[in-house]
Amino acid sequence: MKLTHDNNAPTKKRLKTKPVLVVLSILLLGNLLWFIAWLIPNDTTKSNDSEEVASVAGKVITKEQWMASMESIYGKEVLLDIVNAEVMEAAAKKYKIKVTDDEVDLELALIRSTQDGVSLQTNDEDIVRKSIRSRLILEKVLAKDIVIEDEAIKAFYDNNKNLYNTATSYRTSVIYVNTEAEAEKVAKELENGSSFEGLARERSADPSSASLGGDIGYISEGNESVDKVLIDAIQKTKKGKWSKPITLADGRFAVAMVKSIFEGKSFSYPDVKGHIRRELALDQIPQSVTQEAFWEEFDADWVYSE
Repeated sequence: MKLTHDNNAPTKKRLKTKPVLVVLSILLLGNLLWFIAWLIPNDTTKSNDSEEVASVAGKVITKEQWMASMESIYGKEVLLDIVNAEVMEAAAKKYKIKVTDDEVDLELALIRSTQDGVSLQTNDEDIVRKSIRSRLILEKVLAKDIVIEDEAIKAFYDNNKNLYNTATSYRTSVIYVNTEAEAEKVAKELENGSSFEGLARERSADPSSASLGGDIGYISEGNESVDKVLIDAIQKTKKGKWSKPITLADGRFAVAMVKSIFEGKSFSYPDVKGHIRRELALDQIPQSVTQEAFWEEFDADWVYSE
């Protein structure tokens, strides 16, 4: 079946904002996967379910209780993510679909450049890359039989080159305080060896970022949701270092730390041709399709089945 594509404004917006939606759907589960994997002993270590992990007024809390509570809260979501990933790997094998490292790199670059301050809530990039790979396999399976003309792909690229010129992005943590004196005190404590994350949780006047140890995600020049003064200070701060106290436009003060830096890149038409073709093809699908739609095809089952 051959389909054509109407290169209209709604599609343009979808292509630009989709990475943000993707990262919100993968990162919480990524954190949970990491945590559960950390709890599970490796092959050379015997599990000790009665191991004490905490105590309250002399009453012991065991590792078994802890893990049981984790499973009751997060178990279904984590297992769903694992099963879906395996289903997609089976689909890739059946339909001879390949996902390259370059494709994952492109998706990561687009995520970082379009987040507008949304925080990537895991430091484990391997988890993020695996989640992106699973999503790309799904999209390639759905788009494999839809034909998009090269002319439509090139036209979209020519009209939207700015989407693929990504600015340098900075993984940033910030401690917000209400007075300059507080900011100076924070800077001094950092110089004396205090943990940035610990100080952020203890001192930051912004509850949202404080709960994440000050993490505000990736910021870059042009982020409209981030104070320009903060962006300017971050661009002058070296990786792993923190800034001098910053006077923000809203009257507050801040000390910011650069956790990592990802250099900007301009992606050429050959770099993004496959990405655009796939996105335009997905726009031809009338409804959203998830990995669960392929469970029956690949005989997937789990303990939560009714």
